[in-house]
Amino acid sequence: MTHGFDKDFWERHWQQAQSGSPGSMGGNPPNPYLARETSGLAPGTALDAGCGGGAEAIWLASHGWHVTAADISSEALARAAERAAANGNPEHLQWIEADLSVWNPGTQFDLVMTHYAHPAMPQLDFYDRIAAWVAPGGTLLIVGHLHTPGSTGHDHHPPAEASATPATITARLNGPEWEIITAEEHLRTLTDRAIPLHDVVVRATRRR
Repeated sequence: MTHGFDKDFWERHWQQAQSGSPGSMGGNPPNPYLARETSGLAPGTALDAGCGGGAEAIWLASHGWHVTAADISSEALARAAERAAANGNPEHLQWIEADLSVWNPGTQFDLVMTHYAHPAMPQLDFYDRIAAWVAPGGTLLIVGHLHTPGSTGHDHHPPAEASATPATITARLNGPEWEIITAEEHLRTLTDRAIPLHDVVVRATRRR
């Protein structure tokens, strides 16, 4: 079954996750690429676009960043706030309920990151949109699913426009404005549920 990633879909997803259904993302640790790709960056302002259960936003805030974490799902944000409280509520962490296909933060950030976020718009257009929110000298970090035939990601069957490759992402970032630092594919397994994930990781720095 394919679907659009609208608010109703994500509210249902996180309601099911709240009840402990298989495939829940709410209890996952921070994405393993986050520490690797940000370890050399000086903490500043950050936006987590499509923060879900909040693991990455909380990790970043606990490492000195001022984090704005936005998601379309109120259920996801409630889960994220609970997780933050359990971790001692890191300072400088703000949760915002927002539809990222239309919302505008009204500012730019030293780091804009997204991990597996699927909005109700084509994936590459979404990446274009959030890239505009990176301040000069700042970093864009994209971690996404590479959806292959028969793959399900986190127990869902996305439409073709929800997939992207390192080549298709970096093609949108070519030119004098961006320096591509990382453009990779990785295959890993969520060991607690034996779910294979084919990941796309792209990091780029805005030159100006």
